[in-house]
Amino acid sequence: MKIKNKITLVIGVVLVSISSNAQNKIFQKEEFKKWAQTPPMGWNSWDCYGPTVEEHEVKANADYMAKELKKYGWEYIIVDIRWFVENDKAGGYNQTDPRYVMDQYGRYLPAVNRFPSAKDGQGFKPLADYVHKKGLKFGIHIMRGIPKKAVEDKLPIKGANGVTADQIYTTALQCEWLRDNYTVLADKPGAQEYYDSIFELYAQWGVDFIKIDDLSRPYHEAEINLIRNAIDKCGRKIVLSTSPGETPIEAAAHVASHANMWRMVDDVWDTWPHITHLMDVAQKWYPHIAPGTWPDCDMIPLGRISIRGERGEDRMTRLTKDEQYTLITFFNIFKSPLFFGGDLPSNDAFTLSLLTNKEVVKMHNESTNVKQLFQKDGKIAVTSKNAKDGSIYLALFNISDKATETISVNLSDLGISGSAEALNMWTGVKSKVSGTTISAELKPHSSILYQLKSKK
Repeated sequence: MKIKNKITLVIGVVLVSISSNAQNKIFQKEEFKKWAQTPPMGWNSWDCYGPTVEEHEVKANADYMAKELKKYGWEYIIVDIRWFVENDKAGGYNQTDPRYVMDQYGRYLPAVNRFPSAKDGQGFKPLADYVHKKGLKFGIHIMRGIPKKAVEDKLPIKGANGVTADQIYTTALQCEWLRDNYTVLADKPGAQEYYDSIFELYAQWGVDFIKIDDLSRPYHEAEINLIRNAIDKCGRKIVLSTSPGETPIEAAAHVASHANMWRMVDDVWDTWPHITHLMDVAQKWYPHIAPGTWPDCDMIPLGRISIRGERGEDRMTRLTKDEQYTLITFFNIFKSPLFFGGDLPSNDAFTLSLLTNKEVVKMHNESTNVKQLFQKDGKIAVTSKNAKDGSIYLALFNISDKATETISVNLSDLGISGSAEALNMWTGVKSKVSGTTISAELKPHSSILYQLKSKK
């Protein structure tokens, strides 16, 4: 076999074991929805480290989460894009001379110079074990498709009876912004076996979550079917996140029957137009918020970001405090998955407070019947209910750029008759609401989040 300079080939037995019960376990259709009954919450390395995150940085964020956030429901630690490239760069990608690491079956392996515990073919299992011992869960990012280098070197596909990578690929619909992989031809012998083989490996490593990129625009239904089949056969409960881009609403039924979460928009960064665009696109997705299947607002670009990121220099988020409250309020009342993008150990007290408000976390976990009451003239109102304690939640947003606005909602539209007690969920201030409406005067880009309880 000819090995080119640009690839490091690792051959050997992965030093892990997996029980025969787990190997033989096949999950039933849509059983995966039980694995994320509340929206997943965690940390993702992308916003602060781009494609260059290293093991010590992942561990530092896991340590912080275990100490400061786990008790509030935060639990996932995700290693984002290109963990298998030895010489990637910040501010984009090295697509000139990337040094890939993969095994003899064309499956990417962690770059040992960035993840030292992956030595001797151990993959991510030692790092996953570290995260699991903290009481947390571990996840990774991959691109859809099969590695170009596996195709060029005609590497065999594990379990495919002599089929090689060059027999299941097409250059059609190759990702436009990252050229590591080719599209898999889903109807070719060996296509399902390829996806089966990578998820067999991820299950052995102890992966609990996978974010798969370039699936949504255009919507790659055939590869999503292969992925769903592979996860259901791998013997491990792996939550599936499809990304990025504006998932077409026409695919809502399919994506909700195949993935736990799916992106509604491209990457959300720390600028106001990213937030208002998200709120606009989200309007069509409210009816599809359901246990186990969550429309995804993207990562939370707060705290210290872009240490070695894709956009801009190392900084604390550029959003004002009002804008940060608006972003985190919208993510929570919408019941989006919450994946913090900043470097957790760099958090200041204010950033930490946005992630550890007990009442907001309770709303995010327990609320149902999320709906938008209106979005017009720069004014937005979103509501939901908590059947467990009778609470009604109401978020009001002034997304206009210049004017302070009074935003009002009829209590009858919230199912409240008579008076009510209102808790400002960020300040803790309580007030009584009488009459027929509840109102708030909001500065541009600001918001308020209420918990309302009827007073009999």
